[in-house]
Amino acid sequence: MDHVTNTQAAPLAFLKGHGTENDFVIVPDADNAVDLSPADVARLCDRRAGIGGDGVLHVVRSAAHPEAKAMADEAEWFMDYRNADGSVAEMCGNGVRVFARYLEHAGHVAAGEVAVATRGGVKHVHLDKDGSVTVAMGRAVLPEESVTVTVDGRSWPARNVNMGNPHAVAFVESLDHAGDLRAEPPYQPASVYPDGVNIEFVADRGPRHVAMRVHERGASETRSCGTGACAVAVATARRDGLDPAESGTPVTYTVDVLGGTLIITEHPDGRVDMTGPAVIVAEGVVDPSWLTS
Repeated sequence: MDHVTNTQAAPLAFLKGHGTENDFVIVPDADNAVDLSPADVARLCDRRAGIGGDGVLHVVRSAAHPEAKAMADEAEWFMDYRNADGSVAEMCGNGVRVFARYLEHAGHVAAGEVAVATRGGVKHVHLDKDGSVTVAMGRAVLPEESVTVTVDGRSWPARNVNMGNPHAVAFVESLDHAGDLRAEPPYQPASVYPDGVNIEFVADRGPRHVAMRVHERGASETRSCGTGACAVAVATARRDGLDPAESGTPVTYTVDVLGGTLIITEHPDGRVDMTGPAVIVAEGVVDPSWLTS
């Protein structure tokens, strides 16, 4: 397998897309012929010296990727997702929507139901004709362990929610209390999240309506986080005394993120659906000499 940094001779094709302004560099690579190093990913995502993005969506056929071969019968395409710092992530909710939109844009799929393989399992996506995309995000897991998050001398208990990746959800009076979120807010005990965590700060906006800011693991503050919005909706429902598994009735929350709005529904069987926009905004090629310089 060629490595972009060392031997990639041809220009590297890319697209740029976003979901509620959570933006991504998309690298189509059906045969898994391009091995993006962490440094390559970080350069691509650099907002001043690169293309800019919160992460990279490496588009690979599941059968061609060792981590996705077992899912190939259920999902033809694998979302090999990387954070902006080059680290590998299990899942990205906004990324899945943009990934599915790219598959439609490229003619690989039509509007309707699409299965996408991820490190967090196969995600089922519905591409609506009105432009919105709904992702079946799986079931939330609520571990008993929790942490305390501290910013500028204020501390809050944070609910532990796992959506295929880890989240700590803290309820605050004002989103300003989250500070600048350039650095990861400290939390204790750190042992609860041995691989790091996405931290959400949540403020109420109305009945079943909240707003959030998020520090994403490996990416600093982002304009949106899909799995984070799901974690926030589930944590808020429990705070409000709502559990669809007990009531038998779906619960829906509107979650405002800095880049727009997501609609999150938790079903009685535990399934969590996320609906929001996904847009492809540009495509082009990367000069290989830039990556190797």
